[in-house]
Amino acid sequence: MPPPRTKTSLGRSAAASGKRKSPKQAFPKREEHVLQSSIYHSFTSQETEIIRDKLLAWYDKSKRDLPWRTMACTEPDLDRKAYAVWVSEVMLQQTQVATVIDYYNKWMKVWPTMEDLARSSLEEVNEMWSGLGYYSRGRRLQEGAKKVVLELGGSMPRSADELQKLLPGVGRYTAGAIASISYGQVTGVVDGNVIRVLSRLRCIGADSSTLAVSDKLWNLANALVDPDRPGDFNQGMMELGATVCTPKKPLCTACPLQGQCKAYLKVIAEKESAVKTLIKKQASPIAKDVGDIEDCDLGPGLCALCVPTSDPWDSSLGVANFPRKSAKKPSRMEQTAICVWEKCGDHGELEYLIVQRPSSGLLAGLWEFPSILLDEKFTEQNRQHSLLGLLQDLSGHAVPLQKLQYKGEVVHIFSHIHQTYVVYFLSLNTTENCSVKTEETERPLTRWVTKKEFLNSAVPTAMKKIMKLCESHGSSCTAVNTSKKRKGDLAKVQLPSGRIKTEKGKQQSIQSFFKLATEK
Repeated sequence: MPPPRTKTSLGRSAAASGKRKSPKQAFPKREEHVLQSSIYHSFTSQETEIIRDKLLAWYDKSKRDLPWRTMACTEPDLDRKAYAVWVSEVMLQQTQVATVIDYYNKWMKVWPTMEDLARSSLEEVNEMWSGLGYYSRGRRLQEGAKKVVLELGGSMPRSADELQKLLPGVGRYTAGAIASISYGQVTGVVDGNVIRVLSRLRCIGADSSTLAVSDKLWNLANALVDPDRPGDFNQGMMELGATVCTPKKPLCTACPLQGQCKAYLKVIAEKESAVKTLIKKQASPIAKDVGDIEDCDLGPGLCALCVPTSDPWDSSLGVANFPRKSAKKPSRMEQTAICVWEKCGDHGELEYLIVQRPSSGLLAGLWEFPSILLDEKFTEQNRQHSLLGLLQDLSGHAVPLQKLQYKGEVVHIFSHIHQTYVVYFLSLNTTENCSVKTEETERPLTRWVTKKEFLNSAVPTAMKKIMKLCESHGSSCTAVNTSKKRKGDLAKVQLPSGRIKTEKGKQQSIQSFFKLATEK
C-alpha cells in the first residue's frame, strides 16, 4: 500500500497543475493514489561526500582550459571577476563552448570592464554579437552594465538573490553561477548539463520542465554543492555534462560518478538479467559486484519523478533514457520575400541596401535586406509588386519590375520559427531609369554598404546565407566591371600593323595571331 498523502504533497500537486480542483479531487478518498516522490531520488549524506570528492578530483585533472575560467582564477577585483563570469555565462546560453571562445575573447578585449560596455552603443554590441544568435542576450548585458554603473555605483550585486533581482536578463541559473564562481557563495546551479547529470544519477525520468521535477533538481543541486569550493563544484557538474555525460553517447566508463549513478547501475543490472535469462547460468563476477539494484518504492505510475508509464524505459537507450523532455511545440511556419539590391558605388565597388529592424521583437535593431512578410494569399505577382513597393518607399525611386530577378529560397530555423526567405536580386543604380518621388514618407533607417561593411555590420546569419546565394548566381555589376577591365587590358596589346594572311575559308588561331604580333 502506498504511503498516505500529506498536506505538503497535496499543496505541491495543486500548485503544479495550476488548475482549480473539483470537490472530489480536492478531498479524495483515502485509498486513492496521489503522485509523490520517494527518497529513492535523493542523495544520502555518505553519497554526497563521495560525489563531492570524486567530482572535484576529476575536475582538477580534466577541466578544459577556457578564457573565462582563467579570468575567474586570476582577477583579484570582484567586480571585474563577476563581470567576466557574467559575460561568459550569457554567451554560453544556447551556444556551444567552441563557438563562444572567440566571441568572448573579442568582447573582453573591446570592453574589459562594465564601464567600457556601458559606454558602448547598441549598434556596437549587435555587431560584436553578430553570429551568436539570440541577440537579446547582448542587449540585456549592455542594459545590465549600464544599470550597475549608473544606478549601483559600479558595484555588482554580491548574492544570487540580488543578482537575479537587480540585473536584467539574469535568471536563477546565471545568478547562481556568478555568485558561486565569483564570490564563493554556496549555491547550486541547474542548466541543461546539470539536469542531465542529476537525472541520471538519481533516475529522474519525468518531464524535466515540470515544476515538480525542476524543484527537485534545484534541491539536489543545492544539497550537493561543495561548501568549500562551490564555484569549482558547479563548473565540474557542468563540465561533466558537457564532456562525459553527453545527451546521446555518454562516456559512462570515463565517468568519475559511475558508482553513484543509478541509471548506469540499472543498465548493468538489466543487461545481466537478460544474460541470465538467455544462457540460464550464474551471473558473472562483474554482475555480482553490482548487486541488486533497488527501484523506486512507490510503484509504477505513482511517483512524480519516475519515468511515466505512458513512456516506458527503452533498453536500447540505456542511461540516455534520462532525462525526459516534453515534446516541443511545432515551429511556426513563415515565408518572407526579400531583395538583395546591388549597385555600383562611386568608387566602382559593389554596394548593397540594408534596412534596420525595429527596436523590439525578433532580431531587434539588427540590419537586413529589405523584406516583407508573406501570407498564404500572396501570389508570385503579388509578392513581387509588394516588394517593389517597399523598395520604392525605402529608396525614393521607382523600380522597374523587369529588373527584379528570382534567385531561389533560403531556409533558416529560429528557436520557434521555421523561416523561408524567397530571395530576389536587383542590380540597379538609383539614378538608372528611375523617377524620383517627390513626397516624403516615413521610412526605417537604411544605408548602402560594401560587402566588407555588410559582413562587419550587425546582420543576422540568415542574411549572410542570402548574400551567398546571390553571389553563387553572379551579379551584373561584377560582369560590367570585368568587361571594362578586359577592354582596358586588350587596348594595351600591340596589334600587328600589317594584314594577317590566312588560308581561304580558314580562321587564324589566337596563338598565331599573338605570335605574329610579337615577332613583328
